[in-house]
Amino acid sequence: MSPQPPAEQAAGFVAIDLGATSGRVMLGVVDGRQVELVECGRFPNGPVPGERGELRWDMGVLWRGILDGLRSAGEVAHQRGVEIRGIGVDSWAVDYGLLDDAGTLVADPHCYRDVRTDGVADELYRQISFADHYAVNGLQHLPFTTEFQLVAEASAGSTNGGPDEWARAEQLLLIPDLVVHRLTGRRVAEVTNASTTGLLDARSRDWSADLLDRLAAARPELAGLRERLPELVEPGAAVGHLLPEVREATGLGDVPVLAVASHDTASAVAAAPLGASAAYISSGTWSLVGLELPAPVLTEASRAANFTNELGLDGTVRYLRNVMGLWVLDECVRAWAAADGAPVDLPGLLTAAEAEPGGRCLVDVDGDEFLAPGDMPRRVSDAVARLGVELRPDTVSARPALVRVILDSLAAASAHAIREASALAGVVVDAVHVVGGGSQNELLCRLTAEAAGLPVIAGPVEATALGNVLVQARAVGVVSGDLTALRDVVRESSSLRRYDPPRESGGSWPAPVPAR
Repeated sequence: MSPQPPAEQAAGFVAIDLGATSGRVMLGVVDGRQVELVECGRFPNGPVPGERGELRWDMGVLWRGILDGLRSAGEVAHQRGVEIRGIGVDSWAVDYGLLDDAGTLVADPHCYRDVRTDGVADELYRQISFADHYAVNGLQHLPFTTEFQLVAEASAGSTNGGPDEWARAEQLLLIPDLVVHRLTGRRVAEVTNASTTGLLDARSRDWSADLLDRLAAARPELAGLRERLPELVEPGAAVGHLLPEVREATGLGDVPVLAVASHDTASAVAAAPLGASAAYISSGTWSLVGLELPAPVLTEASRAANFTNELGLDGTVRYLRNVMGLWVLDECVRAWAAADGAPVDLPGLLTAAEAEPGGRCLVDVDGDEFLAPGDMPRRVSDAVARLGVELRPDTVSARPALVRVILDSLAAASAHAIREASALAGVVVDAVHVVGGGSQNELLCRLTAEAAGLPVIAGPVEATALGNVLVQARAVGVVSGDLTALRDVVRESSSLRRYDPPRESGGSWPAPVPAR
């Protein structure tokens, strides 16, 4: 079924897209079979230290950036004669905020990179096994899943003398749902993001009463969690309209706020122009590597391989593994810029890295030592040294070699995940689609094609915002059709680039292994 053009004029939809390193507000102008994206605001984001040194997100900074972006989007739409028909919010997953009985944020949300969850998962697994969890929620083991954060949250007051934020909480809202609440006053949980909490049943797409009951029995301090969880909604649901104070602050009218696939990866995958047998890599701070399936894979082999079943648009499942993404490279670049007192020439560095010999070694980029911010060049070089290769991160001349090791390792990790997903789901993969910021990294795309032995199709870069906009446009009837129809619009709206593997490549790169 083909998308239908608007009857009178192009329609505008605002995508609020919050990432772990930056946020932006995009105006999507939908005109016939194409979407044009206009950036209307961008602002930095990142964890900041709290009163006790913990890592939190500064929601005040994010909110001010959102309001500025909405104001700018309204001005751009007015200049172009475009009517704004909706607003949607997506963000990173697992993190949440707590509201008190007045609807006020109890405190800025914790960042998933905070150390408060260290050891929590192993402790909880002794009460409710990983296998029992996986049979319900289908999630890979990650130490910072929302469930584990909540265990740390609920016991914080008694264990470290900190404020008992959990006791003051009436409602729990994930990051995009917090923003939707601030825009509309309504409290809901959008299902694609809720599926990353560990508290959802992957089959029913609803909160798991069984898992919540077992959690409350195992951890009495979490009694009342079910009552703090909001109503679930699917992408495309109309949540509400802008509150009067938001309209006044932004100059916008009575614009509806629509639920989108609010986990940014779910929006990105919705806008990946996938064929029936294609894998995807949503490449940014993290690389989310996997397949789009009609149902979850909850086998013991899948659990042992640490694959996750997160929910997607139109009843789909994103069967994937979280692989460390460009975070490692980005942290190295930040460290080098700080040492130099000047920005790093990243394009030049990537060109120099391409000239370096490949296959020097493969580092396990998913190692816990790479999770937190800090001196990333030293950590990578230490991991390389444990493999018998010497690189000095404190010398400028060693930087291209270090970058090449990082990109080789990222490509190998993604290729290994694709091979495993293919075997576990019984799908023969014939291509890999790379979307998001990493699709612009030509060296990484070429290395991924070589490592996987498959063609890589790169783009769109702005897949998350594009998926956000298309879900809104379909919800109000500006476009119509299923996921295939939406992806046809993506192809019409994007420039895609293909990277074929070398003829001698058999996709036989080994998987990186921990260097201990």
